[in-house]
Amino acid sequence: MNQILKSLTLYFEGLKTPLLRQKIGITLGILIFFRFIAHIPVPGVNLVLLRQFFSQNQLLSLLDIFSGGTLANFSIAALGLNPYINASVMMQLLQLVSPQLEELSKEGEYGRAKINQYTRIATIPLAIVQSLGMYGILHSQNIIGALSPLMMVALVTSMLAGTMIMIFLGQLINQFGVGNGISMIIFAGIISRLPISAIQTISVTDFSNPQTFVNLIIFAALAIGMIMAIVMVEEAVLRIPVHYAKRAQTTYLPIKVDTAGVMPIIFAVSLATIPSLLGQYLGKINNPMIANPALALARFFQTSGYPYIIFYFILVIGFTFFYTSVVFKPKDIADELRKSGGFIPGIRPGLSTEKRLKYLINRVIAIGAVFLGVIAISPSIVSKITGMTTLTIGGTSVLIVVSVVIELTRKIENVVQTYNYDKLTY
Repeated sequence: MNQILKSLTLYFEGLKTPLLRQKIGITLGILIFFRFIAHIPVPGVNLVLLRQFFSQNQLLSLLDIFSGGTLANFSIAALGLNPYINASVMMQLLQLVSPQLEELSKEGEYGRAKINQYTRIATIPLAIVQSLGMYGILHSQNIIGALSPLMMVALVTSMLAGTMIMIFLGQLINQFGVGNGISMIIFAGIISRLPISAIQTISVTDFSNPQTFVNLIIFAALAIGMIMAIVMVEEAVLRIPVHYAKRAQTTYLPIKVDTAGVMPIIFAVSLATIPSLLGQYLGKINNPMIANPALALARFFQTSGYPYIIFYFILVIGFTFFYTSVVFKPKDIADELRKSGGFIPGIRPGLSTEKRLKYLINRVIAIGAVFLGVIAISPSIVSKITGMTTLTIGGTSVLIVVSVVIELTRKIENVVQTYNYDKLTY
């Protein structure tokens, strides 16, 4: 509570600084422009059928979150940031198998700039493939009609341009605004849908039933509890003491409990929905020997059923360990400590340090993996307990919102402290 009050005090004091006011104004202007683009739909799309189709498909709903809310409207920026996020994940995985990329990632600012450039280039073919795939899905559902080759080129080009505009807006926020640009765009897309969810909940809720108020209280309590848990886990850090003999000082190596963020949930939901989607697709085949088992598979793995929830939970835990092993490498950390003359007290440098780091990391990750798994399945659990589905924006969305708010608070604190330091210096 003291930290929250301190952050709020620093924030309101920071509004007095011209630099922070300028950064906030630029960020708000960019987000307003983004929301304007998100409401310019591509011609020829039945938006009513499109939104119904998205509400019934968890994978597409999650993709809509990471597009900043533009996919459900099928705007000119319908793909949003999805191809860029996929390209970023692909580049991280390629660093495991490509020695050149791995060495490039260790070259500081220059290496990060080159990898970002490669990521943007890889975004282009991914955006083209995803735009064609999205058209195929919507065309099969009679949401969009058949297009001529010229119209198809125009559609793909406009969606590709929209993706690059979203990346450009994110970079503008990084350079001139406050907060992480990509995260801020996703954050704005999630927040913009909250009033719609609230209105839908009010319109379908029977307030004359006493059980309704009980469900609302349960929902509010669970929501507050989830937010508090996310804040606690996001702030939780294991500090491993590191001693430097030559400097005669001790520092700490921080390991976040939630090192992987939301990426394991993205991977898991992509695989968890495959049995249901595959079953629905094969269920349309005229051959009963294929169609009947396929429909049974789709019913077994329906998103509201317990088999799907359990399968989803296990996948999230598995991908958390996998993704953390990609971004956090004990061997490299142990080598850096040995080269800089640092060591963990009581542990020999080199192989012993690497084993100790693996031991600690695996136990910290286990806590974060279970946490992410609970967050991922929380919408289904809340819906079963309260019977409310329209107001549930999803555990992933809550995790993104809270994480962005925490990161934004830190950015504001850094801007204010830098401004005050520069003012004292001069």
